Amino acid sequence: MLGVGLLMLGNGLQGSLLGVRAAEESFGNTVTGLVMSAYFVGFLAGSTLTPRKLRDVGHIRVFAALASITSIAILVHVMFIDPWVWAAMRLMTGFAYAGLYVVTESWLNGHASNHLRGRLLAFYMVISYLGMGGGQLLLNVADPSGILLFLIVSILMSLALVPILLSYTPQPDTSQPEAMNLLRLYRLSPLGTLGCLLTGIANGTVFGMGAVFAANHGLETHQIAAFMGAFILGGALFQWPLGKLSDKTDRQWVILIVAALATAFSLAGLLFDQGASHALTLLGVLLGGTTLTLYSLFLACANDVLTPQQTVSASSSLVLALGIGAILGPLSTGLLMDLLGSAGFLWDLALIHALIVVFGGYCLWRYPNQPSDTHGHYVAVPAGTASLGATWVEEAADDPVQLDLELMEADEESSLEEGPASAAEPGRS
Repeated sequence: MLGVGLLMLGNGLQGSLLGVRAAEESFGNTVTGLVMSAYFVGFLAGSTLTPRKLRDVGHIRVFAALASITSIAILVHVMFIDPWVWAAMRLMTGFAYAGLYVVTESWLNGHASNHLRGRLLAFYMVISYLGMGGGQLLLNVADPSGILLFLIVSILMSLALVPILLSYTPQPDTSQPEAMNLLRLYRLSPLGTLGCLLTGIANGTVFGMGAVFAANHGLETHQIAAFMGAFILGGALFQWPLGKLSDKTDRQWVILIVAALATAFSLAGLLFDQGASHALTLLGVLLGGTTLTLYSLFLACANDVLTPQQTVSASSSLVLALGIGAILGPLSTGLLMDLLGSAGFLWDLALIHALIVVFGGYCLWRYPNQPSDTHGHYVAVPAGTASLGATWVEEAADDPVQLDLELMEADEESSLEEGPASAAEPGRS
């Protein structure tokens, strides 16, 4: 988590830094959108190739290699101020970050039980967004037209290697992964899979063109940093309560409500005047609290129906879906902003989340009986263990060896307290 936090701190800084610097270099909205979209083209390759390397060398080595690539790529940006070079480096950075997400999310899902998955992924996203939010604030440390901010990004990427290389955390077993392509994953979890695609468009829009939108809306550099920081802070603040809520109720309902709120907030932002920095900062908190929380909810929704052997391949496919969508985000927003001005950014977000609402409503109608609390395993236990409760059974079911040991201990305790007849009586919870 510490390594991820440092990586996202650097990623948050470089996203806004490149957007502001591209505007200073007069790249133009469409060209800037193309440059930023190259990041997500690299995402596609990274999400596809990473699982193979995970099987060969393991999670830690892959993480270290990919983080090194990001540290190198940001330095090339400042050496060559050219849209084509920047697009190539953004492609490399996207390749590396896709792999880093696959490593991290497969690692987390490999250890998570269904009734804790939403909260665990929410904590992961909180760390990510706090890192990215802090990165926005680092934009104020130096002039974006200089080289210092580029050097800071490279240092942060390199520092992210230290905690992961020194970690004693056991890696997931990737020796016999089960294939899980997008089509099969969609059949298992249509909302989780298509949702990652659509939220990829929204995330690409926010992180690729958010700073450009703020600059076009009349905000100055420190106000742009405040807007993007507020956006990401909102995502961090709402991750945990929404993740916890989704663990206790139907995740589909939570997703539907959050997407509906994001649509409403995007449309409300169209009413703000040019240069209204305080209003835009407040909007950033509200949009961040809805737009940026959906990815972890879609991840949890999809992983609820998977086995441990499927998590690496499924994480790769979900990151692939995210990358496909994210390619369209900066590109579509750049075109809309050329047609509609800065309002094109908000129209893009509104349309994306309206689609999520429509498809979420379809899934609620088509697959109405999939609350997340029904995904736990059925377990037959002796009657003497009934007092342990359903929560204990769901936790133990995720570890069969531990379950057997605890059932034996509970059975022995039951025999001592209630006698052999009671201990032998079958039952189930």
